[in-house]
Amino acid sequence: MLKGKVALVTGASRGIGAEIAVEMARNGAAIALNYYRDEENAFITQKRIIEEGADCKIYECDVSDFAKSSQMAIDAQKDYGRIDILVNNAGIARDNPVLRISEQDYDDVLDVNLKGAFNMIKHLYPSFMKNRSGAIINIASVCGLRGWEWQSTYAASKGGLIALTKSIAKELGGRGVTCNAIAPGLIETDMTAKLKGGQRERLVASIPMKRPGQAGDVSKLAAFLASSGASYITGEVIKVDGGLCI
Repeated sequence: MLKGKVALVTGASRGIGAEIAVEMARNGAAIALNYYRDEENAFITQKRIIEEGADCKIYECDVSDFAKSSQMAIDAQKDYGRIDILVNNAGIARDNPVLRISEQDYDDVLDVNLKGAFNMIKHLYPSFMKNRSGAIINIASVCGLRGWEWQSTYAASKGGLIALTKSIAKELGGRGVTCNAIAPGLIETDMTAKLKGGQRERLVASIPMKRPGQAGDVSKLAAFLASSGASYITGEVIKVDGGLCI
């Protein structure tokens, strides 16, 4: 499905990002795997990708850093010749009521979740335009669609990411480039394991399917959106939430 393609996946050392990278490798793509600080898990994910028979090079970079993320884009394109798929998955959360959220917390979340995605799109934009093809997949959240208590900064960043998705879809559609967002609900990851104040229990109770999702539920959709089968789908926000936001 993705044979001959090269995918750059940010925040891919573990969780949803790792599963997306492995799934795309399973479907034939070479993987430029980005991580920040979590070197041990990055190498574990790289090993999984190589076991799928795909090439994988790893790049440590804080995507919120404009200059360093630019250099990563340059290095990955030099190593692989081109990038066909960009998955903006890198993200952090600082869950607290607004009264307890510091200015630094707010800045950190917006810088990684929203500015980081903008940075990577900007750095690869010329290449996508030149190639007149490509797929950009932004990992948003149902929080960006409906908001959530104790997650104002995270929700704001993901809402912004959804708006960015739609704008980029309009800008690059004429060049044959798609840009879509996936909005996961409660997915079993290290991040959701840290939900506070009984949020997890209340969320599960409100999900029609009465269970959390798995990272594989998101990764399979990401692989499809990167494929030729989704070449006429752009500007969409697709929920993977077990019916949470019906």
